[in-house]
Amino acid sequence: MIVRRPAVLLTLAAIVLLAVAFVVVVAARPAQLADATTPETTPAEAAPAALPAVSSPAVGPLFAEGGHFCTASVVHSERGDVLLTAAHCIHNGEGGGYLTGLTFAPGYHDGIAPFGYWTVSDELVAPGWSDSSDPDLDVGFATAHQAGTTKSLESLVGANLLATGTAFEQPITLTGYPDDSETPAVCRNTTSKQDTYQLRVDCAGFPTGTSGGPWVTGQNPETRLGTVIGVIGGFEFGGDDADTSYSSYFDTDVLALYRQTTART
Repeated sequence: MIVRRPAVLLTLAAIVLLAVAFVVVVAARPAQLADATTPETTPAEAAPAALPAVSSPAVGPLFAEGGHFCTASVVHSERGDVLLTAAHCIHNGEGGGYLTGLTFAPGYHDGIAPFGYWTVSDELVAPGWSDSSDPDLDVGFATAHQAGTTKSLESLVGANLLATGTAFEQPITLTGYPDDSETPAVCRNTTSKQDTYQLRVDCAGFPTGTSGGPWVTGQNPETRLGTVIGVIGGFEFGGDDADTSYSSYFDTDVLALYRQTTART
C-alpha cells in the first residue's frame, strides 16, 4: 500500500509535538473564486524554456532534513509570497503541530534549484485539520522568503490563480515530486467527484512525495501557469495507490484560509 503521507513526517512528528468562478456546486458548500479581480496569471521572469519540458517554475518540492518529501506551488497574492500545499505536509494533524525547518525549491530538477531555496513560514491549516485531521480539509497555506532577495517569489517564478467552488469534472495538469525522483511527475486528465468534498483523478506515477501537488486548469503552454482547483491530499492522504490521486474540494473553508494568509500584517 502506498500512502502519500511522507515517511519523514513521522520522524518530524516526534520532533514537533509541537467558475467556473462564483459557482455554487450542488451538494457542496457554496464558494467562489478566491480573488475574482486578480489580474491574469503573473508570468515568470526567468524563461520557462530553461526548465525541463514538463516543469512549471511555480511548482517545487518541500525539503526537510536534507531531502524533499512533499510538493507545493505558488498562488497569486498581492505580496507574491504565498504557497499552497496539503495540510498534512505542514501540520501533523490531530495531536500534532506545525512542522518547522522547511524550505521550498521552485522549478527544482535534477538536483538543481534554479531559483534557489526559500524559507517556509507562516504555515496555516484549518481548525478541522489541526483538531481532527479532517480529510476534507487537507489543504494548507504558507509563505516563502529568501534572505538577501529583494524581489518576491511570484515576481521570479509566476503564480497560479486560486479558484474555489468550481465544477467537479475539469481537465487538469497534475504535478508532483516523488520522493525517489529529482524531476516532477506530470499528468493531464479529467477530474471527477469522489465524494461531497473530495475530487479524484486517475494519473499513473504519483507515489509518496507528490502530496501537495497542484491540480491546475487552463495551463498556459508557454508560462505553464493556470488556475489551481486542488492539491494531492484529502482521502487517504491523497491516495494509497500511485495511479489514483485525491484532493479536498476547494470551498469556502479554503477561501477563508487563503484570505487569512493574505491578510496577515
